[in-house]
Amino acid sequence: MTQIFLLAFVIVLFFWLSKSYSSHQHTYSRKQFAGFKLNKDALAHSELGLFVALVAKVAKADGRVDELEAELISNMFNDISALFPDPEATKKLLKEIFDEEKNAPHNLDLVAQALYKALENDEHKRQRMMEFLVNLSYIDGTLSHSEETMLHQIAAHLHFSTQMLNSMLEQFAAYHRHSVKESSISHAYTLLGLGSDATNDEVKKAYRALVREHHPDIIKAQGASDEYLKAATEKVQEINAAYEMIKKSRGM
Repeated sequence: MTQIFLLAFVIVLFFWLSKSYSSHQHTYSRKQFAGFKLNKDALAHSELGLFVALVAKVAKADGRVDELEAELISNMFNDISALFPDPEATKKLLKEIFDEEKNAPHNLDLVAQALYKALENDEHKRQRMMEFLVNLSYIDGTLSHSEETMLHQIAAHLHFSTQMLNSMLEQFAAYHRHSVKESSISHAYTLLGLGSDATNDEVKKAYRALVREHHPDIIKAQGASDEYLKAATEKVQEINAAYEMIKKSRGM
């Protein structure tokens, strides 16, 4: 009888450990980077540094980085750098990597191939990163030809089929259609938590704070369900639509 109970305990323990590993193997944690020797070269060649390089190229694919993209990228720097022992130094290096890579479209293939090699055995992380890149491209509700071409190029190197990428593109297009609705200017102010007498600076401050609060977090997304990314994307697009309406009404 004792042996039966012992066997049952071992089975339950094994099942729990398997579930725990399955739920955490794809996530990032500060413990993982506790011993990271921070320097620009090491960071640039890490999986997160390579990802930032791809973000830079996608953000600049249409020739410009708009206000919402800039806010999301700034928050991404905060999310990633928070994993490292010295967040401020890490953020500074991430910005340097971003600025260099956004003006270097010629090495896109090499960067994407290096990221695949770093994450060859973790399709989940690769998929979340690919989704983030698609989200960034579509966050303003439009997808330029140059952005779409670059996304297909990256997807191929990360070993995602054209069919899977097209599915992602349609998914984020649907998020946009669902979240961006015609609304009144009064509703736009309410959404930003402001009155119509707010100053332009107060409007910008409220907008940035809300984007920071609700933005899709690439680190948090690793361990979250698809619903997390959907909800975050729709909320940010709703906030951005309200902000754009207010800016247009004021001639900002």
